[in-house]
This record gives sequence, C-alpha cells and structure tokens, in this order.
Amino acid sequence: MPLSTPIEFPPEGLKAPEPAPLTKEQESKYETVLAYCQKLREVPVNTSKNADKAPLTDTEKAWITRECILRYLRATKWKVEEAESRIVLTLAWRREFGVEDLDEKEMGIENETGKEVILGYDVDARPCLYLVPGRQNTPKSDRQIQHLVFMLERVIDFMPPGQDALALLIEFKNSSNSKNPSVGQGRQVLHILQTHYPERLGKAMVVNIPWFVWTFLKIIWPFIDPLTREKLVFSEPLRNYVDPKLLDRNFGGDLDFEYVHEKYWPALLEMAKKKREQYLQRWKALGSVIGTSEYILRSNTPIKESSDELNTVSDEKDEVADLSSKADDLAISDSS
Repeated sequence: MPLSTPIEFPPEGLKAPEPAPLTKEQESKYETVLAYCQKLREVPVNTSKNADKAPLTDTEKAWITRECILRYLRATKWKVEEAESRIVLTLAWRREFGVEDLDEKEMGIENETGKEVILGYDVDARPCLYLVPGRQNTPKSDRQIQHLVFMLERVIDFMPPGQDALALLIEFKNSSNSKNPSVGQGRQVLHILQTHYPERLGKAMVVNIPWFVWTFLKIIWPFIDPLTREKLVFSEPLRNYVDPKLLDRNFGGDLDFEYVHEKYWPALLEMAKKKREQYLQRWKALGSVIGTSEYILRSNTPIKESSDELNTVSDEKDEVADLSSKADDLAISDSS
C-alpha cells in the first residue's frame, strides 16, 4: 500500500554533516548580536515606519536561537548592526504577515491536490519540500503566498537536530504558463525567502523545465541573491541528492507515495504541532533563554525538569550553560 503521510523522522544513521567551528572573530560578532537580542523587550507590530511596538512573546523569543542569529550574520556577511536590524525586521514582518496565525483550513484548501508536499530527507538530512506547479488548483492570490509560507514553517518543524536548512524539489511536468506564478508573485516569494528565511535553503533541485519557465527564470534571475544561485540545480537526477528509498517515485525515486489529502493533511498538521510543542516545552525547561541552540531544542534527549533535579535557579543555569557549550561545537560557520 502506498505511503500517504509525511515521514516524521530521518532514518537511523542519516544525520546532518557536522559544521566547522566559528572563528574567534565570528564568535565575537555572534556574542554581540546575542547580547543585543537578549535585551530586546518589544518589537514593532508591523514593518511600517514608526509602527507601534509590543512585547516579545515566548514563541518569538524561542525563535531567536543561536542558529537563527548565525543565519542572519551569514546573510549580512557578518555585519553586526545589519544582522540586528534584519532580525527585528523579520519579527515585525512575521507579525504583519500573521505567520503564527495562518488558518490551517484555508491552507488545506490550497493543498488539496498535493501541489506542495513535505516528504523525506535528502542525503544531508534536510527535510524535502516538493513543489508541483502542475497540480495548481486555485487562481493566483495572496493566499497562495500564505500557503507557501505555511509550508515553509512546517518543513522547518521537520528539521532534525543539527540541520537548519531544507531541500526544495520542483517538478514542472504537466505545468502550464497559466498555472505557474506570475513574475510579481515570483519576486514577492524571492523577497520573503531571502529577507525573512535567510540561509534556510540548502539545495533547490528543478526538473522538467518547459520553455516558459526558462523565460520566467531569466526575468527573475537578477533578483536572486548570488549565494542562492549557487544552491540551484537544474535538470539533474534527483537520486544524486536524495536516497531513492526516500525519494517519491514520481520524481525518479523508489518511494511508493500517493498524495491523499484526507490522510496526508491531518497527519502533517499533527506531526508538526507535536514537534512545535516539544520545541517550546524544551525551550522553557531550559530557562526560556534567547540564544538557546536549535540542536538542543530539536533533540529527543530527555531534559531534567522536576524540582528534585533542578532545585535552584543556579542549577538550571548551569545545565543550560553546559548544554550550550556543547552546542558550540555544532555551530554553523560562514562556509556552511
């Protein structure tokens, strides 16, 4: 019987490559941005100039992890002040866009045909997000952009410890010019990805590209960041990047997968919700500290939570410090 649900975890033995440690200069810049973020008490409620401000929520604080700060530093070529302002800008944008409040039912309507599917992991343990424009089922609208952001958030939920990037697999078979995004939508999506999800794209593999998509790519190519361009792969066998056992057979793999919306969508929502709840619970158990490592937050290693095991605040801080020092060995460098 074909699989009709997401794959909740990478298979045993598949792990993200260990990154190189930061240089002393990079670590110093990270510490500067970390100190800035830990002093944040409120941020704008939207991206407009002179917008009102509101206190950070626990979810927003937990979003500012060690790896988050490093992603923004790399994206800004290690410019401290720019990284700080970009982090605040993204927090304001997330509020304005309503990232945490996107309606699951509305998003489900967009995904009824399985035009976006989270399934499996690539050879570096990046969760895979399949985009299939040929299955487009709705007219062009802002909700399509919301749907893509919703799925980006969900694929982030599926990232295992040590991995903070995704693999994008785009299949243009059976697509048509009318089903593909407009140039305006393409530029909007690029802006969102490059501005508010920096360094999240590990690899993007594009296959079965028709002539009108090549034309579209030529138009938006100047707007694609050079670092992003380096991660794009065109018309290569996807088996080179994803284990065939984890690759949808419709993409050249051996995995017998069939998108059945009534099975897939509830399973995706439940798995992602469970992962988000565990992430936030671990963050709180570790002291609700801005700058906690995602490696720790996404781990399944038990955390001592009882009063007998954490009798004092200092005990808790010592445990956080110990875990954080271990996470330093897994810090992502500029060359990642």
